[in-house]
Amino acid sequence: MAETADRDANHTLRARFDDVYGRYQRLRSDLDGLQRRLAELRVSADSQDGLIRATVSARGQLVDLRLDRRIYRDMDAAELSRTIVATTARAAAQAAAEVQRLMADYLPADSGPMRFLRDDDLGSLLHRQDEMMRETDTGPGLMRETDVGRG
Repeated sequence: MAETADRDANHTLRARFDDVYGRYQRLRSDLDGLQRRLAELRVSADSQDGLIRATVSARGQLVDLRLDRRIYRDMDAAELSRTIVATTARAAAQAAAEVQRLMADYLPADSGPMRFLRDDDLGSLLHRQDEMMRETDTGPGLMRETDVGRG
């Protein structure tokens, strides 16, 4: 019975490896194209009143801002600033979603890089390694208190 379970676990592990390796191969072979698509990516968002249009790059950087001349009649400087910031933030969020969509073809959804794209937390990049370290009593090169003096 244990032998069957081992074979099933090995088959599952092999299938997971084949999936990850296939994604890696696709990423490597399409890296230039992916970089070009990311460099060319532009996402625009309009303010609710349609008077402001903010366009951002894949990294959420503002690359274009269009202001309808009517805004000067309807908004004071503080309101205009808030609306520009909110519109730009909405465009940046849409760009981040588009980058995630592009990367989903190459990286597993539960991978550290995909988590980082979703939550912008650098700790996501080390999530799997953190789990492995928690599963062991000691890290590489570390000794437990009970090992001290056993030389």
